Amino acid sequence: MIPFGFATRLAAFYAAMFVLSGVQLPFFPVWLKAKGLDAGMIGLLLAMPMVVRVFAIPFAALEADRRDALRTAIVAASLASVAGFVLLGISEGAVAIFAANLAVSLCFTPIMPLTEAYALKGLTARGRVYGPVRLWGSAAFIVGTFAAGFAADVLPARHLIWLIVAASVLTAAAALSLSPLATGIPDRPGPSAPRESLLRNSTVLAVITGASLIQASHAVYYGFSALAWRAQGLDGATVSALWAIGVLAEIVLFALHGRLPGFVTPIGLMLVGACAGAVRWTGMALDPPLALLPFLQVLHACSFGATHLGALTYVARNAPPGQAATGQAYLAMALGIGMAGAIALSGWLYGSFGTAAYAAMALAAIAGGVCCVIAQMLRPVMAA
Repeated sequence: MIPFGFATRLAAFYAAMFVLSGVQLPFFPVWLKAKGLDAGMIGLLLAMPMVVRVFAIPFAALEADRRDALRTAIVAASLASVAGFVLLGISEGAVAIFAANLAVSLCFTPIMPLTEAYALKGLTARGRVYGPVRLWGSAAFIVGTFAAGFAADVLPARHLIWLIVAASVLTAAAALSLSPLATGIPDRPGPSAPRESLLRNSTVLAVITGASLIQASHAVYYGFSALAWRAQGLDGATVSALWAIGVLAEIVLFALHGRLPGFVTPIGLMLVGACAGAVRWTGMALDPPLALLPFLQVLHACSFGATHLGALTYVARNAPPGQAATGQAYLAMALGIGMAGAIALSGWLYGSFGTAAYAAMALAAIAGGVCCVIAQMLRPVMAA
């Protein structure tokens, strides 16, 4: 008898993946600096996954769709990532670290879009919704970040990479425990079925573009909110608490995903996200007092969470047969490219205008909302 079902195992995998992210995002740069790399090389290494994903994700997704092997692809990528992180840990010198980080990026970046396709297909077939399962990833990110923070206080910076290796092993173990996806309905079209191109669907393109713009509007927040708040005199605990409020609000939305009214469509969720982003970033641009910051942070549930749920669900529902992973890959690529460009621009904006840079982020959210309105006008009545 299988002790845990599909959703439970998937939730455990999301938790493991986000523990890894919670450890890696704050402490990988610290490890790179301890290895003697300068700021320019650290920036290059941090940007590498955003570039590599443009090539790695479509290749992995196309192969997974062609072979109808989403679970196998997730397991293979997770195991290869462990090997890559170990190789990174034993590397010495900028050239060796660069090569190992390239290998890690090639293996690790496809895991998330493959998992989203696996999750949406498997949960839908079993009558479950995505949000209550995905929320365990968000919760684990908080746990991973705080746990790694405590560990970093007692471990030498040169050994922090082994925390990341341990988290990657946990992720691979969780991947191996994932249930088979088999639902009795093949994900591939029959031999005579024509293979449609998702990128020829103007409504899907509008949705993907809108999602990319709304999520890219978080660039100044992700890159510079902590610096801005510290400059305003807030201590580290307060900054961490403000970030946690945003993630907790996101978790609440994910938990309620299955209880949303039937008239709330994926495009409707994205429009809510765009409006929340416009309000949130306009407020941040005005240098609000501390008392207002928690209320602006709660809007993260919509600006990020609603946009995320809406875009993933729309792409999953409208991907042609045999292209579930490919659809999520296109979305992930667009999000990555949009965020990479926005982060690069946000450095100049923040350096030139300070927190007024959030005004540009409000415009990006509004532009994303316009794309959603266009998608709503173009969509077939039953598709959204």
